[in-house]
Amino acid sequence: MTTPPKVRIYHSKRRESGLSAQEDAARKAADETRAAVQATGGSPDSAPPAPSDPKDEMESRIEAVQQEGLTGRQLRLARRIAAMHGIDVDSDAEAVVVLRDRGIDPFHRSSLAQLVANSGQPANPRPAPGSQIALRAEAPTPTNRGSIGQIAPARIPAGDGDPADLPSREALTEERRAAEIYRIQRDIARRRRIRQFWLAVRLLLLVGVPTAIAGWYYFKVATPLYETSAQFMIQQADTAMVSSGNSILSGIQLNPDSVAVQSYLTSKNAMLRLDQEVGFKQAFQDPSLDPLLRLDPQATDDDAYKTYKDMVKVGYDPTEGVLNMEVIAPDPVLAEEFSTALIRYAEGMVDEMTARVRSDQMEGAQQNYTDAEVRVREAQDKVQTLQEQLGVLDPTSESSLVMNQIGQMQSELTRKELELAQLLSNARPNASRVEGVRGDIARLQELITAKRAEMTEGSGDRGSLAQVTGQLRIADADLTTRQQLLATAASQLEIARVEANKQVRYLSLSVAPVPPENATYPKALSNTVVAFLIFMGIYLMLSLTASILREQVST
Repeated sequence: MTTPPKVRIYHSKRRESGLSAQEDAARKAADETRAAVQATGGSPDSAPPAPSDPKDEMESRIEAVQQEGLTGRQLRLARRIAAMHGIDVDSDAEAVVVLRDRGIDPFHRSSLAQLVANSGQPANPRPAPGSQIALRAEAPTPTNRGSIGQIAPARIPAGDGDPADLPSREALTEERRAAEIYRIQRDIARRRRIRQFWLAVRLLLLVGVPTAIAGWYYFKVATPLYETSAQFMIQQADTAMVSSGNSILSGIQLNPDSVAVQSYLTSKNAMLRLDQEVGFKQAFQDPSLDPLLRLDPQATDDDAYKTYKDMVKVGYDPTEGVLNMEVIAPDPVLAEEFSTALIRYAEGMVDEMTARVRSDQMEGAQQNYTDAEVRVREAQDKVQTLQEQLGVLDPTSESSLVMNQIGQMQSELTRKELELAQLLSNARPNASRVEGVRGDIARLQELITAKRAEMTEGSGDRGSLAQVTGQLRIADADLTTRQQLLATAASQLEIARVEANKQVRYLSLSVAPVPPENATYPKALSNTVVAFLIFMGIYLMLSLTASILREQVST
């Protein structure tokens, strides 16, 4: 689209133009000259006056200009206009006189506009009024054409042999104006056609041809690929969802096990294992595949891994806690085999992670229980050994038995003492009975002393009953403590077993992979459209960059 140029009209009427003012001044000067000649009795074609007369006339006219009361700025402006027209003068007032003689009003706005437009560019002198000027117009040439929307006026040579590049005084007719406008329009149309032609060539080379090549590849050359989809999630035995409606992240389940499985399935280790078991690289080295998809027969594992990342896509959805896996292969059966193998790898990884956690938890609890059981057995053996060595089964029962015997003998001793006192209370007691009772009392005291000594003093290899009781009580206390520790270890072992069962994780398959019937890729039409948009974007960026660089260089 080309916007037609708009030209501001400075002088809508001929009387406002500088050319009209100049013609009026020239006509007036010619009339004055003719009147002066007639006054002297000569003819208009008579010889010019003597040089002294023009000099006196010039001085008188300069004095007249000085008496007009012109400002210094006006006088300097008149001299600049005279210099612009190539007129040499000795004073500012003389410049005013000479310009008026040539039909130029130095104070008219047309002269001021011409001075501003041609600032710094001296112009050729114009012919004086009355000079022989051949009013013939030159044909417009490329050198004197103006800008678009402007028509350069015809130029005429000046008289007296001096070339002058001045506007022609020949009126511009409607026919010439229409011809010039038609010529300019044809030139604009020709340039527009040229620009459109080169634009079409650039679009064809930079956008059309690459898009056609991409479309030909997607429609004719690209190998059809088949995609299988699977969905699974990692669950715990004690999975308990506690969600709060007040939290923004209440619906997000961050499962580190799922993230770890996702990272493993998209890793190089999974690719190497899949290649060893199913033959991933061999599937993509088939000569029937297109050159862009086919792997080189000597392709390295890194090259195969680049293809693996494009063919296997695993995404984790934290809102649902599920893993979505998409596997692409050149054959539908291969796609299903790849997907099944990767799911098996994920299950093995989950089992390995949970087995290690469970073994770590159970190992410590089992070791504590085993140690406590050994110590209890040692304490029991120690108690049994003491009982065998000391000949005491139960020191408490043994002590009770001895104390009961001492109590019985103490009661018998008391009764004998009462009997002795009763016998001695008679005036004439029976001596034999008194001596018998006294003998019983002595024997009872000896037995009581012996029994008491048996409790506190040892006899032979056996220690005292107090020593035996202390040793057995210490052994019994140690055995009781070991038994309590064993019970605690048993409860801890049971708790660890429960916690280990809670750590059990398993893979729950929601959507099993199914071999597809139709090819999923390539999406020829959409890929071609995307290629066209990409090439068009590149072309626009290059065009903008080039235009900016041209603008910077031009400025």
